[in-house]
Amino acid sequence: MSTITRRSMLAGASATAALTMAGTVPAARAAARTAARVPLTREEHRVVIIGSGFGGGVTALRFAQAGVPCLVLERGIRWPTGPNAETFPRVTSSLDKRALWLGAPVKIFGITIGGFDAPYTGLLQAIGGNGMDVICASGVGGGSLVYQGMTLQPSEAVFNATMPNGLDHARMNSVYYPRVANMLRLQTAPDALINSKTYKAARIFGRGVTNAGYQLSKIPMPIDWSFALRELNGEMKPAYTNGDCSLGVNNGGKHSVDVTYIAAAEATGLATVAVLHNVTDVAKAPDGRWTVYVDRISTDGTVLEKKILTTKALVLAAGSANTTRLLMRADAKNLIPDLPDGLGTNWGTNGDRIYMWTDLLDDFDFPQGGPVVYGSKEWNDPTVANTIIQASLPPLPDIGSTMMVGYGVSKGRGRYTYDAAKDDVVLNWTKGADDTLYRRINQRATRIAGFGGLLTDTTAVYPSTWHPLGGASMGTVCDLSGRVNGQRGLYVLDGALMPGTTAACNPSMTIAAVAERATDDIVAHDAGTVF
Repeated sequence: MSTITRRSMLAGASATAALTMAGTVPAARAAARTAARVPLTREEHRVVIIGSGFGGGVTALRFAQAGVPCLVLERGIRWPTGPNAETFPRVTSSLDKRALWLGAPVKIFGITIGGFDAPYTGLLQAIGGNGMDVICASGVGGGSLVYQGMTLQPSEAVFNATMPNGLDHARMNSVYYPRVANMLRLQTAPDALINSKTYKAARIFGRGVTNAGYQLSKIPMPIDWSFALRELNGEMKPAYTNGDCSLGVNNGGKHSVDVTYIAAAEATGLATVAVLHNVTDVAKAPDGRWTVYVDRISTDGTVLEKKILTTKALVLAAGSANTTRLLMRADAKNLIPDLPDGLGTNWGTNGDRIYMWTDLLDDFDFPQGGPVVYGSKEWNDPTVANTIIQASLPPLPDIGSTMMVGYGVSKGRGRYTYDAAKDDVVLNWTKGADDTLYRRINQRATRIAGFGGLLTDTTAVYPSTWHPLGGASMGTVCDLSGRVNGQRGLYVLDGALMPGTTAACNPSMTIAAVAERATDDIVAHDAGTVF
């Protein structure tokens, strides 16, 4: 059980005094008085987990099942769904502030979304960098709320060529990947759905793959496809069958982390999820425990309460960008002494490439069912192994186009640096760092598109990634179970732990499988001793 003490916070007092001495306007004085009344709460917990995506969700469930109580901090909100729900914004009919994290604009497929009247703790945040932007998600379930859902397990050859040897592919293959597949209840799309009117774009993609001489596969997805079939029968408003699922699936049936791992963790009674809790800093206390500084916020970002949490075990699972940011800020300000030198390095994009595919000879039809049913894997050569999938466009006006998305074994590596003036970190990416992989993906995508097919590389127009990996990676900053080297009770269990790539697969399944392996090890060796 956590212990809690409360007192009035006077942290804003110094700011109020400074404003008074400067003779500022009454509005500023009023704002300062409001800040001075923000309460402070101190809490102690056995385990604190920052983030509720794949890494945080796996950790919460496996710790709770082992009898270890834990607190999960999530800066966003819950997004409950169900038949005919309108929880998520719809791209065409209800695109609003729910799409954005506190109102900051973001680009999707090169199109800027923004300009809403009020800030909101919404789904997507774009974190700008030098040469590459990172798109990340907020909300209980993390990136699983908005990801398309491709859940691929890498082949043994590509896994062994790109991941640390100690992970042991045989055990990952026999224990941890199947465990994730079972939790997410993976299914491929039924032929009855693929052969329906709104999935014509998927069929054209499949034909193009076959005509180009490539392998065509159905993609395992964490989806109960009966929901899409029920849409075709008129039982629910379209969400899958019209492609309106790029910002979350309103009708339910998507087995995202919030309704799988997190729900199971909460059901044990030992995992508590605290929403609208935005972590600002982490530090090492003099007694060796971990201190977490948190703002409890409203949905417009107003700070309602300051919290200082103390714990013996701190798990960072806030996503590659935000986990790396917290650690590097702590390192730069000496809040955590002696962090590993490799912090901020070994960062990669997973080879992301997004194309707008226009066909002058064929009609993709409109709307386009989604999210993803087919893909093509080229994994024979681990050095340029890649995967290409077709993804539906949302129900926009018919522009005769659909999407192709590629990713693969990226060799290019970026690096985060600390900017003292901003007290923040900046990603630095060299243009052309992954050109060898990009050329291979582009060659394949062009052949799949065929004669009459035109491809617009939206990633070239707007360099960005939805799959940021690394920054606190295995073998550089952490051991294979996410223990930060030299820091007892500090763990990284999310995309930041990956070595810049997840072996020609989108990252979700490997992040979850590595977290499954890690939590087995941590529960066996650290629970009861370290925490």
